Amino acid sequence: MLKTIAAGTIALTLAGAGLALAQQAPSRDVSRWRPNAEDAAAFTDARIAGLKAGLKLTAEQEKNWPAVETAIRDLAKERAERMKERADRMAAGREARRGGDNAQSRPDAIARLRRGAAALTTRAAALKKLADASEPLYNSLDDSQKHRFGVMLRMGGRSGAHHWRWQHRADNAR
Repeated sequence: MLKTIAAGTIALTLAGAGLALAQQAPSRDVSRWRPNAEDAAAFTDARIAGLKAGLKLTAEQEKNWPAVETAIRDLAKERAERMKERADRMAAGREARRGGDNAQSRPDAIARLRRGAAALTTRAAALKKLADASEPLYNSLDDSQKHRFGVMLRMGGRSGAHHWRWQHRADNAR
């Protein structure tokens, strides 16, 4: 009797797994939702408002806020520009492949390295501007505010399944 139940359970498990594997994968032709410029601006506004609200700035600290907000907005604008350039490059590559021009569809390794280096240099300069703009405000924060600032403006790394990140680490380095 026990063997019959075990065999039935195994058979049902295998049948269920087979059905799950047989389901059709989503088509690659279906595009994922991608934020447009208006969406990106709204998300940037929300993140900035959230950061400011989370810090609970005093009147004295508030004087240093505009420089931080400007630097964050500049960083978001530069990222949006990089994302648009990348989307344009990818669209051009797809179009070239459709036209049968495989030589132009992928840049060589050196061109990719140079493009990645340029992207990292640009991003490094933008992050330095953010750090320079944030330093006076950060120095005026108390310990709990500094902790919240670090958590809310996390620049990378993961703390569990949910985390805030203003930028992806290797933005458009490909």
